[in-house]
Amino acid sequence: MAEADAALRTLAHNVRAARTRAGLSLDELGRRAKVSKGALVGLEKAQGNPNFATLVRLADTLGVSVSALLEGPAEGRARVVSADAVTPLWAGEQGGDARLMLTTSGPAPVEVWRWRLQPGEEYPSHPHQAGVAETVSVTAGRMVLVVDGTEHPVAAGQTATFDGDVPHTYRGAGDATCHLIMTVHLPPGPAV
Repeated sequence: MAEADAALRTLAHNVRAARTRAGLSLDELGRRAKVSKGALVGLEKAQGNPNFATLVRLADTLGVSVSALLEGPAEGRARVVSADAVTPLWAGEQGGDARLMLTTSGPAPVEVWRWRLQPGEEYPSHPHQAGVAETVSVTAGRMVLVVDGTEHPVAAGQTATFDGDVPHTYRGAGDATCHLIMTVHLPPGPAV
């Protein structure tokens, strides 16, 4: 439980700092991110349990990566992350999951995600801010990538890319678990 409390305090600090850097009031951040002011007040007081979609909307609105909201200060020049050490940020009803492994630093960060999708399981995503590009590289199994209503089958050994500013969905296909690496390429943001 202490780990969860520490993670919530880190999230609270990072959201407040990013909001301050962006010059946004709680009301304005809430309006832009479609999150209630009460939820934001609670979040900045390290209270509550924001879901994955809320974290994505806040990150998009603040012009930062999801992991910039979740991570503490960097501990060195290199970072090695094990999938079993990262808590899933999305868990599907059939056992799939999504883990944000890390985010690169610099003016245009890249998030690296590991996903597992069971056959028929899907994750629909809202459009991201303009300039966000995503790639999906299927390492095992098959999936269907739906971008702005158009379905694109992607099999093991294939990679797809698309602009993330339109509705998109990841869906497991076939009869085996789909494993994929997803990257989210964020546009250059304000200097931190």
